[in-house]
Amino acid sequence: MEHNEKKIGDLNKEETKSLNFLEAIVEEDIKNGKNGGRVHTRFPPEPNGYLHIGHAKSICLNFGLADNYNGMTNLRFDDTNPTKEEEEYVQSIMEDVRWLGFDWEDRLYYASDYFDQLYVWAVKLIKDGKAYVEEQSSEAISEQRGVPTRPGIESMFRNRPIEESLDLFERMRSGEFPDGSKVLRAKIDMSSPNMHMRDPVMYRILHATHHRTGDKWCIYPMYDYAHGQSDYIEGITHSICTLEFEIHRPLYDWFLDQIIDTDYRPRQIEFARLNLSYTVMSKRKLLELVKEDYVNGWDDPRMPTISGLRRRGYTPESIRNFADRIGVAKRDNIIDVGLLEFSIREHLNKITPRVFAVLNPLKVIITNYPEDKIEELELEVSPEDESMGTRKVPFSRELYIEHDDFMEDPPRKFFRLGPGREVRLKGGYIIKCEDYKKDESGKVTELYCTYDPETKSGSGSTRKVKGTLHWVSVKHAVDAEVRLYDRLFINENPDEVDDESKDFKSNLNPDSLKIVTGKIEPAVMEMRELEKFQFQRLGYFCIDKDSTDERPVFNRTVTLRDSWAKKNKR
Repeated sequence: MEHNEKKIGDLNKEETKSLNFLEAIVEEDIKNGKNGGRVHTRFPPEPNGYLHIGHAKSICLNFGLADNYNGMTNLRFDDTNPTKEEEEYVQSIMEDVRWLGFDWEDRLYYASDYFDQLYVWAVKLIKDGKAYVEEQSSEAISEQRGVPTRPGIESMFRNRPIEESLDLFERMRSGEFPDGSKVLRAKIDMSSPNMHMRDPVMYRILHATHHRTGDKWCIYPMYDYAHGQSDYIEGITHSICTLEFEIHRPLYDWFLDQIIDTDYRPRQIEFARLNLSYTVMSKRKLLELVKEDYVNGWDDPRMPTISGLRRRGYTPESIRNFADRIGVAKRDNIIDVGLLEFSIREHLNKITPRVFAVLNPLKVIITNYPEDKIEELELEVSPEDESMGTRKVPFSRELYIEHDDFMEDPPRKFFRLGPGREVRLKGGYIIKCEDYKKDESGKVTELYCTYDPETKSGSGSTRKVKGTLHWVSVKHAVDAEVRLYDRLFINENPDEVDDESKDFKSNLNPDSLKIVTGKIEPAVMEMRELEKFQFQRLGYFCIDKDSTDERPVFNRTVTLRDSWAKKNKR
């Protein structure tokens, strides 16, 4: 696996995009009139968990490819394992695909739609002497398969009479045998160097209620058997899979060879799956984090799930742009998660209103400002979009600023507040720190400042200072719960551990979530339906579903800059 070398700073450069290898294949097929020149793809998730950012790439690829060539895309659920599937996952997957901006129209299918036809074809394979009922344990089957460098051992049941296998297979279907007691295997080649061709299992017995077919079936097809046949039934032309299925392709083709009697034929093509730094993409590991309460559910904003990213404030446009930027590769690589964060910053910068928020408040008292006076300062909503207009921000004698914006003994290049220093309050006046107060622990609790009434922003004053601070009026501040989300893992490769007794969870970031009470300007309450904001100088935030009218809750989507890049340079 290789590291992606694309630099974030290069992303704004204009480039002439060439065809990726998938587009080249599709265009060649259209040119040659293959499958009538049609382009028909499918997105086939298993409903056994929530979709993550890797699935988002596949969704964008399948739907995008079809859109580019006036084709169609099916949404098909690979629901062949009822012990792990739930209707909850089905609904969440449909919501995610729609949210990303794609529409399967009336082409919603399930592998379970084809169980009857798959069974008929399985019977055909038995009758053709190309499948048989196996009665050995899974351990024995695995051992007899051997290794790629030497031939496997044929099962003692491999050459059992066809009628016997037909009878046993029918009895498997009728529920006569317990789980694990028998399987149906394809009869292919036990000496093949490709282990997937060594008499693979086609059906297993599972006495489990299916979320759609109920108890009609107690035998269920394996993915390798159901995959290509489902593609064929639906008229799929380009069956796009991730790279780990490359070695499965000969089996995909072998199963199709047994049933196809037309000129039309689907083709499996593989591309590199998405691997992100500081992220795990295994459904099993994500499920582990959920079940063991390391995160607060599948939509926890620290999770790489689409629902988690949505709750964190990511936009479908940013995810589609990210998928387009990273392109389509033939070899596995690792993409810097900073590229994903860059994509959301880039989009939110264009669409979000700006508001003042103070997350670590320090009170400022302007001693020469009238006690009862309230001014309404007019500030722009967004420098990127003049159509958003302006907002009124109340200004008063007592304000909050960030605690980090004051130092008792500041260094020379600290352009914020310190004793005797001046700064401009954004949109307001220049103030000067005259004194300050500490508590018993030595922490600074209040600043005493004076303001220059001739320096109001927009007044024409020529006085300039180097520092500009955001602020919130104490009297008008809205209290809000602010959840400061960060990367879930501290290691670029979470699976790397320094102790064999540990696993990926030992790399969890203990600071992936901090909760503070923020002080926010009142305009935010009027703009709540916009959901997403830039807290000036702090980052991008969104309203969380836990918000109430009395107490809004904000999630940090992303910081204004990549603080992790700075950490890694140290």
